[in-house]
Amino acid sequence: MTSTEKLASVDLLIMDVDGVLTQGEVTYCDDGSQIKFFNVKDGLGLRLLMDAGIQTAIVTGRSAGALQARVDNLGIPLLFDGVSDKAKALEEVVARSGVPAHRMAFMGDDLPDLPIMKRVGVSIAVADAVAEVRERAHLTTTHAGGKGAVRETCEAILKAKGLWDKAIERFLA
Repeated sequence: MTSTEKLASVDLLIMDVDGVLTQGEVTYCDDGSQIKFFNVKDGLGLRLLMDAGIQTAIVTGRSAGALQARVDNLGIPLLFDGVSDKAKALEEVVARSGVPAHRMAFMGDDLPDLPIMKRVGVSIAVADAVAEVRERAHLTTTHAGGKGAVRETCEAILKAKGLWDKAIERFLA
């Protein structure tokens, strides 16, 4: 199956956060809160994906107020944070979304992502993922985590499904 055929089968995109939606850096304030930096182009890509009817979810090992704010801002309906077993979280994503795992894609960057990557239809590594993740991924982005990798993936899914032109027509009107 070609990369385009794989991406055309995706009905739900799951993402890790640190190293995928962010550059993988965590800044702690004196009060213990965290600061995370998110890429706005990734955010628009996710909105375009959701507007086209493709579901999104986040499965991540960390919890943070900044993440909750970003999820609320984008309208991502499925957030599983503070997760120690990502494969188990996948079962919950399947149950809550109604989408079978073989019609999902997962974007990851580090070793804790491997269990979920093995169970979805399309596993995607960001360009700066660790070697073990890149070696086991079906696809690897050209962009690094937090630097447009999610946007690249969203566009690729929309194009593979023949939905890209419709997704951008409101900006061209």
